[in-house]
Amino acid sequence: MSDAALLPKGAGYASVTAAVSDPLLEQRAGRGWWIAFAIGCAGTLLMGGSIFWLLFQGIGIFGNNSTVVWGFPIANYVWWIGIGNAGTLISCMLLLTRQRWRSSINRFAEAMTLIAASIAGLFPILHLGRPIYFYWVAPYPNTMGAWPQWKSPLVWDFFAILSYLVFSLLFWFVGALPDFATLRDRARTRRAQVFYGVLALGWRGSARHWARYESFYRIMAALGVPLVVSVHSVVGMDFAASTMPGWSESIFPPYFVVGAMFSGFAMVLVLAAAVRAFLRVEGLVTLDHFDAMAKILLAGSLVMGLSYATESFQALVAGSEADRTLVAFEFTGAYAWLYWTQLVCNVALPQLLWFPAMRRSIPALIAIGLLVNVGMYLERILLIINTLSRPPLSSTWQLYAPTLWDGLLLAGSIGFFVFLFCLFLRLMPAVSMHEVRQLVPEGER
Repeated sequence: MSDAALLPKGAGYASVTAAVSDPLLEQRAGRGWWIAFAIGCAGTLLMGGSIFWLLFQGIGIFGNNSTVVWGFPIANYVWWIGIGNAGTLISCMLLLTRQRWRSSINRFAEAMTLIAASIAGLFPILHLGRPIYFYWVAPYPNTMGAWPQWKSPLVWDFFAILSYLVFSLLFWFVGALPDFATLRDRARTRRAQVFYGVLALGWRGSARHWARYESFYRIMAALGVPLVVSVHSVVGMDFAASTMPGWSESIFPPYFVVGAMFSGFAMVLVLAAAVRAFLRVEGLVTLDHFDAMAKILLAGSLVMGLSYATESFQALVAGSEADRTLVAFEFTGAYAWLYWTQLVCNVALPQLLWFPAMRRSIPALIAIGLLVNVGMYLERILLIINTLSRPPLSSTWQLYAPTLWDGLLLAGSIGFFVFLFCLFLRLMPAVSMHEVRQLVPEGER
């Protein structure tokens, strides 16, 4: 994709800078932003109320039972951390492979990562039953040798989430330093000058600053790819390290990594449409960007379809009787309609992206992106309840039914995500100004 296709005709340094900075410094929020913000506020209140009731009543408000000891909280965790993994992975991999079209999407994709990973980290704590003892999963000196329990996946998840959050925050913040300095210099109010001046950390744009910035940023990108892969591999090992049928599979670590990229790119498609509409940056987030992201989403759906087929084939051909029972239950059991819906959303529906017209239709991409994330959530919850509903001992078989509070906490977390993302759009540059300016032809700068 040529650089010229990524910018409107005649774009220059001044127009690119104004397109990103004016919504923050000059323009009022539009009606669409206020509607989304109101929805986000309602969702945040719903999440807060659900957490209060959970702490007041205990985890008995969830649908978990003596057989299905995991349920919506762990599915929520895996779903949100999967969405969160995509932002930094997108930014790091596309930077290292010199995909210059990333410059218009990497900033809000990285913000998506920070918000989603933060929300994901709440659910294992809420699922503990006694969240006041959440520090038991942290690596602190324990003279009694009881806690933390190093064999527990909760300890692995603590390392995964904390290391990923710290890295993602540092990577996002360093990447935004030149833009914070631009906003500091263009701000007209004292409050904005102080706010963005503090964030800019004294950035002056000198040759020395740029040399160190470029070196550090690329080193961070090189570190980010293995970190992202390892984080979701750890999440996959939460399941694969067990002996339960359907879980103890070596395919899970790469399968979870691809699934995270798949669901994350689907969310980035939806957020790109929101950024384009709310900030009116159609000239910076173009149809060519959507076309490129749709192609990656299509490739992800093919890999996911192959993973589903491999998983079922391996269980039927080389698995135990418990594995074959589980596969039969997936396709014909009580949750079969959810499993078939998952296949439609994750495998069949994205095949529409073979057609160029679909890849360049924003309404179609929004619909596909939302349905892919519905399908990926169904994958997460079915991964848990299918296996736990059919353990090897048939006398312990028991179905799972979520409660109202399971649904309210999930809906509230989505609203909280919308709330934080709306705040990000009004306070931080959603598009990387200094990287987009590098695409401007020399004669038009």
